[in-house]
Amino acid sequence: MNEKREEKRYNRRMLSGFLRGSRGLFLLSMLTSALSALADMLAPQIVRVAVDNVIGGQPAGLPAFALRLTERLGGLAWLRANLWAMALLLVAVALVKAGAQYAYELSKTRASETLVKTMRDRLFGHIERLPYAWHMQNHTGDIIQRCTSDIDTLKNFLAEQMTNVIRIVILLALSLVFMLSMHPGLTMIAMLPVPVIVLYSFYFHRRIGEAFLACDENEGLLSTLAQENLTGVRVVRAFGRERSERDRFQEQNAVYTKMWMKLAHPLAAFWSVGDVLSGLQILLTVVFGARLCIRGDMGAGAYIAFLSYCAMMTWPVRMLGRMISEMSKAGVSLDRIRQIMQAPEERDEGLGLTPPIRGEIRFEHVSFAYEGGGEVLHDVDFCVPAGSTLGILGGTGSGKSTLVMLLDKLYPLAPEQGRILVDGTDLRDLQTGHLRRSIGMVLQEPFLFSRSIAQNIGIHDDGLTLEQIRAAARAACLDETVMGFARGYDTFVGERGVTLSGGQKQRAAIARTLTQDVPILIFDDSLSAVDTETDARIRASLERRFGTATVILISHRITTLSKADQILVLDHGRIAERGTHEQLKAAGGIYQQICRIQSGEVGA
Repeated sequence: MNEKREEKRYNRRMLSGFLRGSRGLFLLSMLTSALSALADMLAPQIVRVAVDNVIGGQPAGLPAFALRLTERLGGLAWLRANLWAMALLLVAVALVKAGAQYAYELSKTRASETLVKTMRDRLFGHIERLPYAWHMQNHTGDIIQRCTSDIDTLKNFLAEQMTNVIRIVILLALSLVFMLSMHPGLTMIAMLPVPVIVLYSFYFHRRIGEAFLACDENEGLLSTLAQENLTGVRVVRAFGRERSERDRFQEQNAVYTKMWMKLAHPLAAFWSVGDVLSGLQILLTVVFGARLCIRGDMGAGAYIAFLSYCAMMTWPVRMLGRMISEMSKAGVSLDRIRQIMQAPEERDEGLGLTPPIRGEIRFEHVSFAYEGGGEVLHDVDFCVPAGSTLGILGGTGSGKSTLVMLLDKLYPLAPEQGRILVDGTDLRDLQTGHLRRSIGMVLQEPFLFSRSIAQNIGIHDDGLTLEQIRAAARAACLDETVMGFARGYDTFVGERGVTLSGGQKQRAAIARTLTQDVPILIFDDSLSAVDTETDARIRASLERRFGTATVILISHRITTLSKADQILVLDHGRIAERGTHEQLKAAGGIYQQICRIQSGEVGA
């Protein structure tokens, strides 16, 4: 219970923060909506006075100020002779309503769009600062859906329902006051269905909220499926998995559709019951009001006005029910947005030091396990002197990539799991941003954005010149290839670099890293898609360009690692062998066996 209260309190604070910049516009929209409601209230009263008092000659039951104004004009006799004055008054009221409605729509739209921009900016900014582990645990499609569909649901509730709160209150209160002033008995009859409408609205509130949550979660799963298939379309086509993936999508789509069909039942019952009760309210008013008119207990003008107010009351009562229904959806969306906003951002827990980094790296008895899994690294201990090259060899799942992710602080290392030192400083005490700006990393599967080749290579610094970009591309053996394209470095790269080959993408990622002047370079199997000759050329270029940088080379290719100052062989998360290429080649272990296999001396 306390947890629920805390969540609601957080939701209120979060929503208040989102409303900064749009709160005044929402207030203006509420006030103009209230003015429009007041204009609606005046029109039936003008009709009643015109029919009963001006034309019918009944004693004027007008407020004191209205009576004084009427007397100054010449009394009811003058109005009877100049009915155009009453018509002009109706036109004036209509113009006020039109102006108020225009101001309401304009301020409401500006307020809601400002709110959406604020929400998306803050949500995206927060997501960008969340830990790498959080992104690995949450589906991209679901995150996108929360940033789009859930924000739109919340915006629609605030813009369409909440801005009408004052209007609803005014319509309900004034309609009730005017109806009671005209005939209290008929008012009681007209109000009979209202408590039922309110009660059944609250009854459906919970049912609709639970059903909408299920629909929202399944929409996230469907979005994830679509996003994965669209970005991985080449893999789907290459393995002929179109039918299988289509079946998976259709199966999830059927579940999603079934959820909405299930939600349609309470929604249909909600609106149909509302229609019946609203119709019953009008019917009771018409029947009993007509009898009162026939008996002479109510004037024709009062009857017309009463019916108008009854009809006006029907809308806010229905809106109250709709508001409760939409509140369920908005509450679900707000909770889903809160789950992201409450996720703790990546923070420096140590001293936040920013010393100059030379590049000495030391792992001291590091053991590591991912959340919910077994240990990936077991008592790993080694040192890489500044300016030297470390090679890492190991089978799939041996912990190679985990080592460099820990070095880049993509995953936190608990104190009992050992220490990682850079230039003698514990990694925990280094400011994360400072550390990452000192490390250039090229992954096995590089990510390229939907931009030009030049923009992808120079992504970390908008001030890079084309010559600087070309110099990095030449070092990565990419320049000649790019210049062969029709548009050169202005060639547009498709989503995830789909228009480039695997080797070209890897070389583009290497060039992107080489534009940075960093003391530590990591190449995580990033030469796997290039041929042996290009591999050798790139390594020679790296030696010339970064002779003083500390380089970590992860590869399955012995030729890539052969010139490293030190090579580690990982086996199931442990260092099985270490030494230079010549030492390991002669040691008779795993490294020698792989050398013989890759050189063709023995069969795999």
